[in-house]
Amino acid sequence: MVEEGALAPVSKPGDPTDGGFETVAARPPQPTGSPYAAVLWDMDGTLVDTEPYWMVTERELAESHGAPWTEEDSLNLVGNNLIDTGLYMRKRMAVDLEPEVIVEQLLDGVIEQIRLAVPWREGARELLADLNAAGVPCALVTMSYWRSVEPILEFLPEGSFAAIVAGDEVERGKPHPDPYLKAAALLGVDPADCLAIEDSNTGATSAETAGCAVLCVPNHVPIPAGEQRMFAETLVGLRAENLPVLS
Repeated sequence: MVEEGALAPVSKPGDPTDGGFETVAARPPQPTGSPYAAVLWDMDGTLVDTEPYWMVTERELAESHGAPWTEEDSLNLVGNNLIDTGLYMRKRMAVDLEPEVIVEQLLDGVIEQIRLAVPWREGARELLADLNAAGVPCALVTMSYWRSVEPILEFLPEGSFAAIVAGDEVERGKPHPDPYLKAAALLGVDPADCLAIEDSNTGATSAETAGCAVLCVPNHVPIPAGEQRMFAETLVGLRAENLPVLS
C-alpha cells in the first residue's frame, strides 16, 4: 500500500493499462518551490545521448543486408515510435523481416553499447537530482522499450523516476499524446501543470498535444518553434526553482 502523499510505484510491463489514463488521479500537487507539479523526461537524446548508438546500429543492420543507409535515414527516425522505425527500415532495406524483428535487433545493438558506456547529456543528471531533492515528481517518457531503459536506470539512484512510460506500454506512441497523458495520470497531476523536456519535434508534438509546456533542448535534429515550446541550448545550470515558464 502506498502511504498517503507518497508517489505510486513505477509502472512496469505487465501492470494493467488503464484505458482511461487521460483522467487525472485525485492527488493534489505538493508545494515544491518549482513552477511545475511534475517534470516529464524524454530519454534518448534528452537524458542520454544515445541517438548515435541507434544510428550506428541502424547502419550496421542495413549493411548486413546489403542495403543502403544514410545519415539522413537515421535523422528521419529520431524520436519515432520503434515500430514506425521498423516499418521504415523494412521498406528502405527491402527485406522480408517483420518490423518487430527489426526492432529487437536494433535494441540488441543499442543495449550492448549502453552497457559499455552511458552517454549522459550534460546537466541532465544534475537537474534530475535537484528535482528529486526538491520533491518534484519526475517521469520518464520514452519510445524505447523497457529492456533498453533498465540498463540506464541501473546508473541512477533508485526512485529517480516516480513513473516510467516505455514504448512497449502504449498503443500509440509519439507524436500522439498518449505517452505523456499516461505519465501525468500515473503521477496524479494535470498535464497542463507539467513540463516536458524533449530533443525532437516528434516528442515535442506529443507533449504539447497532451497539454504540457515543453522545454526543447535540440540535439541531433532541429525543432520548430511552437506556442507551447521553450528552447534551451543545454540543461546545465537548470534547477527546480529556475525552470523556464511560458510567457
